[in-house]
Amino acid sequence: MKKLTVLFAALAITACSKLSIENYDRLSMGMSYQQVTDIIGQPNACDEVMGARNCQWGDDTVKVQATFVADKAIAFTHKGLK
Repeated sequence: MKKLTVLFAALAITACSKLSIENYDRLSMGMSYQQVTDIIGQPNACDEVMGARNCQWGDDTVKVQATFVADKAIAFTHKGLK
């Protein structure tokens, strides 16, 4: 059981480590949704409004938000990245 707990902790740390200022700085306008997820992983949530796809990674403390139109990133914001 202890090994399983350590494994889950390691996976959680690996997933969280994708939300870093270094990875955020690799993002650029015009990237596809796939290119963004290759860098920072799958989002926690996405919604679509009038042809714009808004996605969020992380939580209220540490997060990245991106907006895509026609599968191209048009805006990025972040909060709490280190």
